[in-house]
Amino acid sequence: MTTHLIRSATLVDGTRADLLVRDGIVAELGTGLSAAGAEVVEADGLLALPGLVDLHTHLREPGGEASETVLTGSQAAAAGGFTAVNAMANSSPVADTAGVVEQVQALGERAGYVTVRPIGAVSKGLAGEQLSEIGAMATSRAKVRVFSDDGHCVSDALLMRRALEYIKGFDGVLAQHAQDPRLTIGAQMNEGALSAELGLAGWPAVAEESIIARDVLLAEHVGARLHICHLSTAGSVEVVRWAKARGIAVTAEVTPHHLLLTQQLIAGGAPAPLDGAYDARFKVNPPLRREEDVLALRAALADGTIDIVATDHAPHTAEAKQCEWAAAANGMVGLETALPVVHQTMVETGLLDWAGVARVLSSEPARIGRVDGHGHAIAAGSPAEFTLYDPAARRSFDTAQLAGKSVNSPYLGRSLPGRVVATFHGRPTVLDGSVLAPEHVSGGPRG
Repeated sequence: MTTHLIRSATLVDGTRADLLVRDGIVAELGTGLSAAGAEVVEADGLLALPGLVDLHTHLREPGGEASETVLTGSQAAAAGGFTAVNAMANSSPVADTAGVVEQVQALGERAGYVTVRPIGAVSKGLAGEQLSEIGAMATSRAKVRVFSDDGHCVSDALLMRRALEYIKGFDGVLAQHAQDPRLTIGAQMNEGALSAELGLAGWPAVAEESIIARDVLLAEHVGARLHICHLSTAGSVEVVRWAKARGIAVTAEVTPHHLLLTQQLIAGGAPAPLDGAYDARFKVNPPLRREEDVLALRAALADGTIDIVATDHAPHTAEAKQCEWAAAANGMVGLETALPVVHQTMVETGLLDWAGVARVLSSEPARIGRVDGHGHAIAAGSPAEFTLYDPAARRSFDTAQLAGKSVNSPYLGRSLPGRVVATFHGRPTVLDGSVLAPEHVSGGPRG
């Protein structure tokens, strides 16, 4: 079992330290450390960040293996500096039973690149009609604590209330995809002058904001925990801010793409290799919004109204994305680019420091999702869950930097800051910027 010595890394508080990793634990943290036979990783100029935790990942398996598998999604996560992901329930079959969530967890354990925590469906088959086997999933080996019909809104108010009441009993959290289905029939992009100009059916902001308003009141009435997925409008920020001021137990996430990209990209002008109008790389649910929404989301993340960044990593086959806009699937891959995008939108703008980045991408997602062993500060005796990041690097993003199975990234051809140099999940999963082969990662004890 290899011991690793990371030399002269910079911690999020700005101090420099050596890290000695042995048996999956940070055995020592200090300066001038040495260990006979240790594999040395030179980290001068590199940030040591707590392992990133994603509360919103689509791994597609079972059923969607043409787009992604638990293994390839885990590799993409490790490449992006993540050590834990929460797998959404919209697989086939849907993760609405104890058997399916246990299968997903077992696949994650076999892969070994990250901790995979399954998210259970709120309703059977994501149909929004009957509650799923919430209790069985909660008491299963997977010990599910987050439930979501993501991709679909729990639009029935009575079903939403019953689900909140159920999960309250074991301190679970319901993660809502806030989208009124009646207000978004046929919707293709953010509603406004640009949607009219492009001839695409509008997706009104109020379709999101009205569901959030309803659900924070339901959560208050029940006394349960509510989490809002991929918040995307300035109006939604105000609803969440009001709810928090009222003492309602609500948390919210924003995606990297909603922190950077705007609806204008749909009209054309994106970086190569695809730079025409109606480029389906930019088709996503919820849709890309206005510049003023992007700025409001950044400010809300900085002031804590929005708690975390979550990728909504949504891989699709080429056939599902390289087609006319109306027929294209919603979604973008985002695990490999989350940290660079947060770096660009929040750190380079002065809105967050690196301790703040660790909060929104590690400690808070781990807390909200109850992901044990993750999100902690790097310290002697803590699990070796961390990433080494070069903030001085800059590169043009291309498909060679994608470690998953699909290439539907909105950042292709775009210059992004930073580079993940190494990721440790007990032992290395990424070294020198490259994902290690499965035989060097899966199986056996970590360290």
